Amino acid sequence: MFGGSIVAIVGRPNVGKSTLFNRLVGKRIAIVEDTPGITRDRLYAEAEWVGKHFVVVDTGGFVMNEKDPLTMQVKGQAEVAISEADVIVFMVDAQEGLTPADHEVADVLRRTRKPVLLVANKVDNERLEREAMEFYTLGLGDIHAVSSLHGRGIAELLDAIVEKLPSQRSEEDFPEDAVRIAIVGRPNVGKSSLLNAILNEERAIVSEIPGTTRDAVDTYFEHGNDKIILIDTAGIRRAGKVQRSIEYYSVLRAVRAIERADVASVVIDASEGVTDGDKRVAGYSHEAGRAGVIVVNKWDLVKDVSTKEFGRMVRREMPFMNYAPIVFTSAVQGKGVGDVIDSAILAAQNHAMRLPTAELNRIITEACDARPYSSKGRELRVYYSTMPVVKPPTIVLFVNDPDIIHPTYRRYLENQLRKRYPYEGTPLRILARKAEHTH
Repeated sequence: MFGGSIVAIVGRPNVGKSTLFNRLVGKRIAIVEDTPGITRDRLYAEAEWVGKHFVVVDTGGFVMNEKDPLTMQVKGQAEVAISEADVIVFMVDAQEGLTPADHEVADVLRRTRKPVLLVANKVDNERLEREAMEFYTLGLGDIHAVSSLHGRGIAELLDAIVEKLPSQRSEEDFPEDAVRIAIVGRPNVGKSSLLNAILNEERAIVSEIPGTTRDAVDTYFEHGNDKIILIDTAGIRRAGKVQRSIEYYSVLRAVRAIERADVASVVIDASEGVTDGDKRVAGYSHEAGRAGVIVVNKWDLVKDVSTKEFGRMVRREMPFMNYAPIVFTSAVQGKGVGDVIDSAILAAQNHAMRLPTAELNRIITEACDARPYSSKGRELRVYYSTMPVVKPPTIVLFVNDPDIIHPTYRRYLENQLRKRYPYEGTPLRILARKAEHTH
């Protein structure tokens, strides 16, 4: 697990931010395309270069106040990037040359101590590379000339990004067996009240420790015999004060917290039902392979709906999180608060639970015998199964032809496994590999 360093791409529209984003994150996004119900807006994704992991954010995907003039919108993006990112990639268009909006953004970025990489995009030939020199007048240092579309200069840009990433602080102050819980959710769902209710209920000695990234403060306490770290408690408390582009700010914050957590407690507002913003945060937790708990807060505001009915609606709206327990709370009344921590601890235990190979093979073999699978005239043969890693539990099937397995059959195998071992609170990953030697 890494500290969730964030690299934000800023710049006015149509300079190629999304193309660069897709270049940097490579094919990682496509891995979970077949997962039903996840909101696919591709605003952020994990990237890796020379063994360093980080999250790339395409700020252009976040619509600020559309009534604002363009320069205001772009400035807003830059301000949020300054507040949340560890490295800022400022994109300009070499074919179009310098514009007033570029100057506006540069004025904002020059005031930050964060590393800023000035990237001139659409440099498809040497003439444009020479002309890109005019961007030196922005006063942001060296120009990285790239063509996002053709891949020119991308490796060098990635080298520069990785060089600027903050070195991760060690976490030796934390007990190794502590469960790391992130309380995440869109703005105003009651994260701050829930955090305070949890800490008040614990009546424990709470110690605040600097997190691995700039300005994150984590809170450590003991819950019975369990050691708990709540991730980025400072960010939860502060988020309410940031009014402009608040959805963007909170999503970034959630991405960072989830990357550092074992369990994501996704908080939704019972009085508003499940929104697209809720699905986005929950979807990121699922894609990141974290254990998950869905916390339905402000339950005291709901009349004439039973927890059972509401729970069914959550399952319908978030089918990809059907493994996550649903906890109903009223943070202001202090109800259900202990259940949030108990559910998260159980989810974390299941997230780290490894099945013995013999037991796993027995279950998979029985499932395949009960419902054989074939595609395009080829019958699937599973020779052997293993669970090489956990967090999340990941099953590798060694088969005759990995390409013929349909996502629905993976889900069938997952459901058979969960009938024996519910694995409540954790996603399961099922991968297929071609068996080298078969008899």
